[in-house]
Amino acid sequence: MQIKFAAQDAPSLPLTLLSPDTLEGWLSNQAPQVQDWVKAMGFTASFGTALAIPGGDGQIAAALAGLGDAASRARNRFALGAARTQLPAQTYHLVSDLDEDELNAEVLGWLLAGYKFDRYCAQSGSLADLKCPDAVIAEKQEIIAAGETLTRDLINTPASDMGPPDLEDAARALAKTSGASIGVIEGDALLKQNFPMIHAVGRAASRAPRLIDMRWGDAGPKLTLVGKGVCFDTGGLNLKPGSSMGLMKKDMGGAAAVLGLAHMIMALKLPLQLRVLVPAVENSVSADAFRPQDILMSRKGLSVEINNTDAEGRLVLADALALADEEKPDAIISMATLTGAARVAVGPDLAPFYAQSDASAIALESAACVVQDPVWRMPFWEPYEAMIEPGIADLDNAPKGGFAGSITAALFLRRFVTETPNYLHFDMYGWQPSAAPARPKGGAGQATRALLAALPKILNL
Repeated sequence: MQIKFAAQDAPSLPLTLLSPDTLEGWLSNQAPQVQDWVKAMGFTASFGTALAIPGGDGQIAAALAGLGDAASRARNRFALGAARTQLPAQTYHLVSDLDEDELNAEVLGWLLAGYKFDRYCAQSGSLADLKCPDAVIAEKQEIIAAGETLTRDLINTPASDMGPPDLEDAARALAKTSGASIGVIEGDALLKQNFPMIHAVGRAASRAPRLIDMRWGDAGPKLTLVGKGVCFDTGGLNLKPGSSMGLMKKDMGGAAAVLGLAHMIMALKLPLQLRVLVPAVENSVSADAFRPQDILMSRKGLSVEINNTDAEGRLVLADALALADEEKPDAIISMATLTGAARVAVGPDLAPFYAQSDASAIALESAACVVQDPVWRMPFWEPYEAMIEPGIADLDNAPKGGFAGSITAALFLRRFVTETPNYLHFDMYGWQPSAAPARPKGGAGQATRALLAALPKILNL
């Protein structure tokens, strides 16, 4: 699927973006018949509404889209994306007095509203098109939308077609189109090359576990992205109930997010050296499955007691993070659908994150507000370190008690990043539970646009 702007030389109709505060002023400058039509149709410029205005010949001559008031905008995102689904399927050019940041966010929302997951079923209906406003860089917004599309497509694809080999294929396709190099360590080779926990988690599945390693760029600061690629999570021998297993195709949402972000970075040709690590596994049940109370050795040399086989994501990430840390890059960023505790804490909209560097956290929070990609900082709370130390091994993968589940998972991961001070971890959800403007129900990228905007400050580009 390609999400693009209309050609700049295409015939188009004006689409005026208004708020309740600016509607009356705009109306006062219109012909009486336009004023009468807008009032008769009850258009008040409320959030995400749209109205087509007929000309003298009965054809559509123009259209309006509502931004809503400040209160409604605080509770929603992407008013223009919402309006797109209500407009007649014409080509428009935008008339707006928004500032640059607001305009970029709204125009991206328009593009993202065009997303459809049509791999298995044709999606009917055509949408309105928009010519890119002069103040917006069309190529950049299309690249960002393409990265988000990649993330959504990967998450939405069921495990029958998105197992570890398929995730590898997706990474290889991205590497090929982007001029990146890629290597894969698969199956028992993981043991030979010292990735014992990735192997342990994935060995029970019929499709072999693997570590995907992609590199791009040969100059600039070094950035390593690590994404959890658990293509389906049964919970292992600590089997999930059916109600908890229903969405586990999305447990590779961290991998999908870092691949989407990698597309943005490479297509925009950011001046950095990028590495992407994806441990791709299925957490399955068989006679060979790893067990509760097993003690696994990690690449880092730390021993880990398994107190719940359903806390497998942190195990595969740990080996990948240890590899990333050996290179001592300028920043390491991990993204994972890691804990239910994070969802209980902040719900599905916010992407909770942990940061070693206050400067990186501040840059990320500022960028997230600008690009309307919300995040929320959580603490690496030192007093909870004892909770992940079982005594019989260096680390416990699932501390008992149920307290601070997202924090203890983040502290666990941090034990494997000892040489890279600038470490950020995202405990994301990766799913839109119900349709919202520019975000249909299904797979969703989180924090990737915020990270893209914050990278210049995180890496001192």
